[in-house]
Amino acid sequence: MNILKATKRTTASSGQINKLRSEGFIPAVLYGGKKNNINISLKRLHIKDLIGTETFMSKVFNLDIDGSPEKVLPREIAYDPVSDEPIHIDFIRITKGAVVTLEIPVKFINTDKSPGLKKGGVLNIVRRKIELKCPSENIPDEIIIDLGDAEINTSLKISSVKLPEKVVPTITDRDFVIGTVVAPTVLVEPEKTEEATAEVDAEGEGSTESAEKDEDGKDKTAKASDDKSKAGKPSDDKSKSSTGDKGKTQVKKK
Repeated sequence: MNILKATKRTTASSGQINKLRSEGFIPAVLYGGKKNNINISLKRLHIKDLIGTETFMSKVFNLDIDGSPEKVLPREIAYDPVSDEPIHIDFIRITKGAVVTLEIPVKFINTDKSPGLKKGGVLNIVRRKIELKCPSENIPDEIIIDLGDAEINTSLKISSVKLPEKVVPTITDRDFVIGTVVAPTVLVEPEKTEEATAEVDAEGEGSTESAEKDEDGKDKTAKASDDKSKAGKPSDDKSKSSTGDKGKTQVKKK
């Protein structure tokens, strides 16, 4: 079991706690059970890498407080909003016979041996963590999913996972899916058949003929319009003279 070393602290004010942090310590508190809460501090250098692991929040530690051991479980971590550094940790005591509810991370193994993945299939992860009820003395670090025999279209459900004794999922009303191996999605352009090509050619010819007819129709219309225009022109001399005079007056004004 992992061992963490801590010391009791008497710092209470924000100034004292900030000084503690500047000296390389992370303030923490231990609570739970029938004992009193204890304010403690841990060296940031010793715990920072552990905090970054996926299993930290579900792992039971032996917390050595000035030589007095306590079995504990991390419950909450506070981070600085600017630097994203851990600035406070809550630990809960683990007493014998207690049952705790935890989110345990899922780990997929033998991906290189999966027949489905070898054929080009894709692993679709539905749940990266599973909430479990665990006896304090039997908490798993992670849930192992073996993909060694997984073919394409395989569903990996909670019923196929061998959990430790007395460890049960909080979801009990269904056999939920943890992951699936699915066929890859490939977009294939449909091939053009001879029939489709013939239809396209026929449509092209029809368009050409239509265009020719349109052009002929347009010419005839234009000709008819010209004839009509000529027939509608005034033939009396007064109209011509009036028009001509008007044109001359406009020129003079310029």
